[in-house]
Amino acid sequence: MIYDIRLRIAYEYQAPADVGRHILRIAPREIPGVQRVLHAALKLDPAPSEKIHRTDFFGNDCTEVAYGAALSETRFEMSARVERIAQDLGLDVSPDRSRFEAELAATPSIAADAPQNYLFSSVRVGTHRAVADWAAKVARRAETALTTAEAISDALHERMTFDSTATMVDTPLEEAFHLKRGVCQDYTHIAICALRSLGIPAGYVSGFLRTLPPEGQERLEGADAMHAWVRAWCGKDMGWVEFDPTNAMRAGQDHVVIAYGRDYFDVAPVKGALRIAGGQSNSQAVDVVALD
Repeated sequence: MIYDIRLRIAYEYQAPADVGRHILRIAPREIPGVQRVLHAALKLDPAPSEKIHRTDFFGNDCTEVAYGAALSETRFEMSARVERIAQDLGLDVSPDRSRFEAELAATPSIAADAPQNYLFSSVRVGTHRAVADWAAKVARRAETALTTAEAISDALHERMTFDSTATMVDTPLEEAFHLKRGVCQDYTHIAICALRSLGIPAGYVSGFLRTLPPEGQERLEGADAMHAWVRAWCGKDMGWVEFDPTNAMRAGQDHVVIAYGRDYFDVAPVKGALRIAGGQSNSQAVDVVALD
């Protein structure tokens, strides 16, 4: 499946901002055998005084921009054409839970994609007893790493209600878990916390979700903005498997990956610092159009 994707993020400042530096993670990621970036371009308005392109520790494309003149607004636009390659889900060859810990221990690495990087607490996902207790109950009858991750994703979808007004970008995951409401970021952080509590490495995926639903089906939540879902390490033979708990499904051709990280802190689309005397407002718009 080939998609044309357009993202627009805009900030308006009540008072001119005279110094700013940002890191942008908004361009789709090249994933051999899974996702090909046929074209990608950034438009920055106004033009920054400094721009540096690099790859971060997790292999994500980053663009660093700096502004030295006063700004009343900033606009970041990304356009891309991406091919998402169909994947065969195959059989469940993940280890059962009694063998999983030994298999994980036998896979030592400090590489970016190593499961050990995603096993312990991170900036936005710590340990929480209520989530851990819930996860233990959900996974009680799951036999393998894959069925455990599927059970957590499906149960979280049943527990939560998608509500864009219930939480904010900095809402703690335990608050969203208690409310049983939130957006894709909340679903993903809770799923990561639950899986890690069971000893399964889990990370955060930022990306886009196809905007047009299949004929006769309801529209998928999260299609008008950037989306988020979870990836779980299911053993050395299966590797990383991606789940979308917001929509109770495995991530597939409808999901276009931007970045991988331990949680939202690692993959925030715009991160940085700004010197400003007043408040600010922002808006975001996403278009994902299938070409075939």
